[in-house]
Amino acid sequence: MLAKDETRTAASAEIKVIPAWAWALAGIAFVGAQVAFDLFIGREPNGPPPWARPLLGLLVGLVVGCYLLLIGYINRDARRRGMSPVLWTIVAIIIPNALGIILYFVLRQALQTACPRCGHVMHPRFTFCPQCSYKLTPICPQCQRSVGVNDVYCPHCGNSLRSQAAPVSSPPTRTITEEAQE
Repeated sequence: MLAKDETRTAASAEIKVIPAWAWALAGIAFVGAQVAFDLFIGREPNGPPPWARPLLGLLVGLVVGCYLLLIGYINRDARRRGMSPVLWTIVAIIIPNALGIILYFVLRQALQTACPRCGHVMHPRFTFCPQCSYKLTPICPQCQRSVGVNDVYCPHCGNSLRSQAAPVSSPPTRTITEEAQE
């Protein structure tokens, strides 16, 4: 049961990223598709039968609405990941057949995190905070590269990490969205 609640919470947090203008445009597009299929396409001599017009309007409205919501999501998500929101929004709109949207989801960067000491926003793979030099992840004492918390040997140089007096540990880091929810 806990996994379902966590999934539901993560999904609702991602939906909150979509801006109000994208919701408004999606609503207008949905209503516009209904009007177009009921009024304009219904008057065509070779148009769809009367029972199919509302169904086609729903289908087209949902597809266009979801497309606009994805564009809005990409715009805001790119900003919170430290990427250019204007560039990725244009790429998602211009590249046809939703390939721009797929390209965004394949190439997007990880969510930025905040330093536990000073709150500076940075890339999650940083070992030290560039603002206050706080040690964010454990490092190998020999080669000075990042290692895992439970690593026994450094994966880069093979140095034993357990020979130290204290076990290697790191403070938990939180993403910007987790801090915004508090």
